[in-house]
Amino acid sequence: MAARLATVAVASALFMEFIDSTALSTALPTLAKAFHTDPVHLKLALTSYILALAVGAPASGWVADLFGPRRVFMAAMAAFLAGSVLCGFSHSLAQLVGFRIVQGMGGAMMTPVGRQIVVGLAPRDRLVAAMSWFTMPALVGPLLGPPLAGILLGFADWPWIFFINVPVGLVGMIAVGRLVPRLRQPDPGRFDTRGYLMAALAITSIVAVAETAGAGLIPPLWQAVGVAVAVAASGAYVVHAMRTDKPVLNLRLLRYATYRASVTGGSLVRLVLGATPFLMPLLLQIGLGWSPLQAGLVTIWTALGAMVSKPVVARLIRRVGFRTTLVVSNLFGAILTAAPAFFRANTSIPLILVILAMGGFVRSLQFTAVNTVAYADVPPETVGAASTLSTVAQQIGLALGISLGGLLLHLTVGHGGALTPDRFVLPFLAIGAVSLMAGPVYHRLSPNAGAHISGQR
Repeated sequence: MAARLATVAVASALFMEFIDSTALSTALPTLAKAFHTDPVHLKLALTSYILALAVGAPASGWVADLFGPRRVFMAAMAAFLAGSVLCGFSHSLAQLVGFRIVQGMGGAMMTPVGRQIVVGLAPRDRLVAAMSWFTMPALVGPLLGPPLAGILLGFADWPWIFFINVPVGLVGMIAVGRLVPRLRQPDPGRFDTRGYLMAALAITSIVAVAETAGAGLIPPLWQAVGVAVAVAASGAYVVHAMRTDKPVLNLRLLRYATYRASVTGGSLVRLVLGATPFLMPLLLQIGLGWSPLQAGLVTIWTALGAMVSKPVVARLIRRVGFRTTLVVSNLFGAILTAAPAFFRANTSIPLILVILAMGGFVRSLQFTAVNTVAYADVPPETVGAASTLSTVAQQIGLALGISLGGLLLHLTVGHGGALTPDRFVLPFLAIGAVSLMAGPVYHRLSPNAGAHISGQR
């Protein structure tokens, strides 16, 4: 029971993060009016945060081992709250992007260190249940975020979307301080500064190239330079990581089949998780003309579907195994991800609700399974490194998903075009196809992969 309470306390950080991200996504059309900018350009407010997460996360495992996971986790929550308050005082898109980076610096430590705490506290035979509890508040966040944003935008101004994080974060910090024990961590040794700089350059270049591709924001020559830097920095880091005993991102962990499938397949699906919250509010509020509150009340059905899956996911994995759960949930998840491409003004609202709820249900099955199977075979002493690499891969996937959604929407709309519902067909079909690419990755797993932690029959 103590471990479960500690897990829920740690998950309060994810609760705060997901309220923030889903509320902000709902508010994108409002922010576009407030800052007098194209709604598609508001993706910078999302990708800047994720970029800060991806760049800061490689150092999280080493910092947590040096200072202790609980202390680092609470400091990260404080940084996130400070960034939230600053975002609320932004007067331009540039300021908002800058302060979102401050938020991201805190978030960079919260997710991987939080996962490290949960995995460190839970016995291996209870890991599926622990991860399910860990992700539950992350599902309640999206449940409350969209309607909360709709209410705030109806009765107050947009800065309150960020100010609402303060009471949630303070309660979370108190819970973590009281319920999470100090964990003994191995000596982290010397920090891989050279590797970190290479990885940070590679990540930044990859995200920057994706964010500016096809948008005409920079000349083609500089775009080509960005691609060259991304390739060179990535290649240099791979060579460095294979020659270093304790690299900042331990790529040797990819030799474990379950971990490799989690990172590669999970990253593909994360593109969907990045693109959908960006595209859906624009489709509902601008394409279909709904109010922020109407859009928020409808999109919470995704979170409701995800919550319904939680009581059954552990039993399902125990019965059919990780591989079958991942392959089947990926197939249906990809189909339901693409379905909003055909939402129109005359589409039945109950049908929309059912599609969103079913999509949330199967994606929750997939994410719980893929996040848990990652730790099936990695040695206990490498859990911190595994959590760090997994988080970085996930954040890059999220950033690329937002960029892909924005690029496809930009291409379909053209210069000065209107965001009519038919403009969303290509973006939603494309992200559904990308999600489907994870299926073959999952299928290569052994039928009994992770059986020792799931209790598979």
